[in-house]
Amino acid sequence: MPLTDKVTPLAPDADAANDPVTRAAELLKEHRSSIDRLDAILVYTLGERFKHTQSVGKLKAEHDLPASDPDREAIQIARLEELAKEADLDPAFARKFLNFIIQEVIRHHRQHQS
Repeated sequence: MPLTDKVTPLAPDADAANDPVTRAAELLKEHRSSIDRLDAILVYTLGERFKHTQSVGKLKAEHDLPASDPDREAIQIARLEELAKEADLDPAFARKFLNFIIQEVIRHHRQHQS
């Protein structure tokens, strides 16, 4: 058999592992997979949180309590800012995020009072 008729497969995995573009694509895929998993955790966690705040809103409405509790909100914001620092997350972002959630919770509480 002539030498040109023999096909010797190359080890594509060895070459791909050394290719920076291929390796970057693999790393990107891994990061995106982690991000997708964490996004799901965030959504389910927020869903669970809002189930509890809905119950709080109903209790407040039944007992004629105000929808908003500024003292508790301030404590929660300060607590979250500290947690953000520990988690190496921008505390200003954490504050904005919690303020958004608090405003949404208050809106829900007011709906129960109507």
